[in-house]
Amino acid sequence: MSALKILTVGSAAGSIRELFAKIKAIDAKHGKFDLVLCVGDFFGPPKDEGEAYSEDDEVIQLLEGKLEVPVECYVMQGEHPLPAPVIEKFAKTGSFLTKGVSLFHKSGIITTPQSLRVACLGGIYDSNLYAAAESAHGFTSPYFTSQTVEKLLSNSLTTSHPSDQNYTSLASIKATTSSSQLVDILISNAWPSDITRFSSAPLPSPELSSIGVEPVAEVVRRTKPRYHFAAGGGIPPKFWEREPFIWNEEGDRISRFVSVGAFGGQPTEGKKQRWFYAFSITPNSSTAPPPRPANATNNPLTEQAPRAPKRPLIEDEGTNYRWGDVKQPGKRSRIEPQGEPGKPPPGYKCKICESPEHFIMDCPDRAKPHEGYVCKICNESGHFVRDCPVKNAVGDTGGRKPKEGYVCRACGSELHYIQDCPVANQSGGGRHGGRGQRGPPKEIAPDECWFCLSNPNLAKHLIVSIGTECYVTLPKGQIVPTHTAADHPNAPAVPGGGHVLIVPITHYPTYSSIPPDLAAPIVQETERYKAALQAMFAKHKAAFVAFEVGRLSAKGGHAHVQIVPVPDKFKHSVEQAFLDEGQRLGIQFETDPDAALEACSGGRGSYFRVDLPDGRKMVHLMRDSVPFSIQFGREVLVSLLGMQDRFDWKACLQSEEEDKADVQAFKTAFAPFDPSL
Repeated sequence: MSALKILTVGSAAGSIRELFAKIKAIDAKHGKFDLVLCVGDFFGPPKDEGEAYSEDDEVIQLLEGKLEVPVECYVMQGEHPLPAPVIEKFAKTGSFLTKGVSLFHKSGIITTPQSLRVACLGGIYDSNLYAAAESAHGFTSPYFTSQTVEKLLSNSLTTSHPSDQNYTSLASIKATTSSSQLVDILISNAWPSDITRFSSAPLPSPELSSIGVEPVAEVVRRTKPRYHFAAGGGIPPKFWEREPFIWNEEGDRISRFVSVGAFGGQPTEGKKQRWFYAFSITPNSSTAPPPRPANATNNPLTEQAPRAPKRPLIEDEGTNYRWGDVKQPGKRSRIEPQGEPGKPPPGYKCKICESPEHFIMDCPDRAKPHEGYVCKICNESGHFVRDCPVKNAVGDTGGRKPKEGYVCRACGSELHYIQDCPVANQSGGGRHGGRGQRGPPKEIAPDECWFCLSNPNLAKHLIVSIGTECYVTLPKGQIVPTHTAADHPNAPAVPGGGHVLIVPITHYPTYSSIPPDLAAPIVQETERYKAALQAMFAKHKAAFVAFEVGRLSAKGGHAHVQIVPVPDKFKHSVEQAFLDEGQRLGIQFETDPDAALEACSGGRGSYFRVDLPDGRKMVHLMRDSVPFSIQFGREVLVSLLGMQDRFDWKACLQSEEEDKADVQAFKTAFAPFDPSL
């Protein structure tokens, strides 16, 4: 495969028309480029709430296709929330913003038409928000969380294309657990921690040596990009290109890190930072790796720097304050810097006010934030986080008050964290319970979740289709018998059985808990899969029944919808079967299912949903006083079909060879309907 010419540009900060003009000129002189990666803030800060975008605004002109796009561009979220019109367009169309411009998810991976794997981690890092967040923050937040990073690492096991193009999505993945997470290019706003180690390339500013963050470093360690571009290299962003480094365990794979300056934004004093970087890369290169570059360094993300020699011990020959004039061996004494005692040495400058007269800890301006500083707790200026007046605000249950936008996963309250939730602790295992200070149950991590692609124990051999946002898999121990169908006269005749699960690739506990600005593409693809399955079942004289157990829990599950075919002769009996079994168990269905689902939106409640063959819905709102079995949907359908022996999925397990035969039969029959193909 021939090499691709890529142009990477820094933050446009809203100067979109001017950036496109510059790209056009560069392309005419040095092109032709295959694509442009726009890192950092493409749109700049959003307008204040209530302030509308006019027709002349470049954001609106871009979305309406009124700006000339010279080369295919991929843009990301930088350090600001995205403008509301951009989020609305993304919710409707996915990554497609206008012809020639695609928006990356906050975290995700795409495969370009040229088979180039590009990963993106947008947003900025805040240690207080990173681990505490219950879900991945959407485009309305400037921050990324641990869930955002897990989503990226989960998606690195798949191959997807921008949803605005008609490229084929991955139809299946390897059944082994050694699927590669490697990517060709990673773009991020934040720097990885330790990236300056072992480097002799001079930094444009000393503070850049300590701005990296560990979550980005972990993404680099897992995906090992051949090129990594970042935009958040200081204020304003500065250009810095590191020497290449080597991944010995990956056959001497070479990585290069480049921080680019901003194209737009406020003008600054001094020389304008370099804001673009052109390079060539060959996708999916199967040839031997290139020779080790002469300037290659040790890997800063995997190798430990040699420890500095210990400072020699200096004996203090003065009088010991306790023992008198007795020398104490091995005692360290402070070495005073050269110069006047108590004063900084020659050449020293305070990092806050640049005065040479005092150390930074003695700076009179130390208590005052610099211009432009905004407290991350209350979003106000004029004080540091440590001095924030609402830093110690108390929630309704006595714990720390959550930040704006937080929703407790267990009960839906915005007034306390899940660790302080009485619902999460009602079993007696938390601080409000009677069994000591154990806290709420530990949440399920993606590498432990049955449905996350990053879990090495996931039954990948059961997966039958993978789209951009969801995948479809046969379950273990499906309801429909395939190899013993002769013993079950009411079994539907769908090849491979037909009992499947539609699972969002990203880890969310329920469909209703997906952030609103991220939900649309996931829900739309789920509905496309439902329609495709319904059409496939109809070909085999079977009707479609779907059900979702949308239960919120302290441990957090992974949203999925179960689809089960029933022979046509039963399709008018499904609703009554659920009503009858529900009445027996004290489970009531709401008269207005849409209103009931709306009441659970934003993760505010648990529910059970059924999609009937005629398109109507049934919804039950779960209540603490009414027990609800996770197997309720299966129990109803096996009773309806007279297959009570299929109730326990564990009793229906098959050998891997039988499972693979079902998968192949289903995939062959589903292929004409599969929306991912």
